[in-house]
Amino acid sequence: MPGPHFTHELFDFLSELEDNNSREWFNANKRRYEAHVKNAALAFIRDFEAPLHAVSPHFQAIPKAVGGSLFRIYRDVRFSKDKSPYKTHTGVHFRHEAAKDAHAPGFYLHLAPGEAWGGFGIWMPPNPALNQIRDAIVKRPDEWAEILQGLAVAGMPCDMGEALKRVPAGYDKAHPHAEDLKRKSHAATHAFSEELVVQPDFMDRYAAACQQAAPIMRFICEALGVAF
Repeated sequence: MPGPHFTHELFDFLSELEDNNSREWFNANKRRYEAHVKNAALAFIRDFEAPLHAVSPHFQAIPKAVGGSLFRIYRDVRFSKDKSPYKTHTGVHFRHEAAKDAHAPGFYLHLAPGEAWGGFGIWMPPNPALNQIRDAIVKRPDEWAEILQGLAVAGMPCDMGEALKRVPAGYDKAHPHAEDLKRKSHAATHAFSEELVVQPDFMDRYAAACQQAAPIMRFICEALGVAF
């Protein structure tokens, strides 16, 4: 079996970056970042194209450091009080072919010290898209309930992100899925331990989670009028 894409060195680097989040430290350790974080993630993205397309051919695995499936490590600090220049996690997003940004259906992988997980769905979409998903939940409540039940059995909760305090205007406050109508994101999550991430079969485990999440991805894509 081929070796793992990710190693403990990735988590060690990110852990040290948490304690030394400066350009001076990063530049002194840039070779570590490129070898154990960036290049490792790009190799994972490249090799995941076939497993991804086995789930759906309409999502993209683009092994590029800029404009591809790998999120940049540099933080946008323009509107943040926290001026730390670097993210202390690695993010990979396999977006839908119709997408232009992160606020679109996608399969996500998040790697950080003590926090590795996959996310499957859509995060903080603009209101028109979010309302399309809400409308689909209202029209197909039994199907939505079945999807949530299947995810719960698989240990993949669908409760990430922010939510409104009240059911949005135009929707029934007594709807059986009122809590889901309040959500600003719709995504299932699957936790992974660091030990699982550094195993040679981690890609297979992540692909299996993507397959388990296929029903919610299909539902979201159909709600938005894009192919799955």
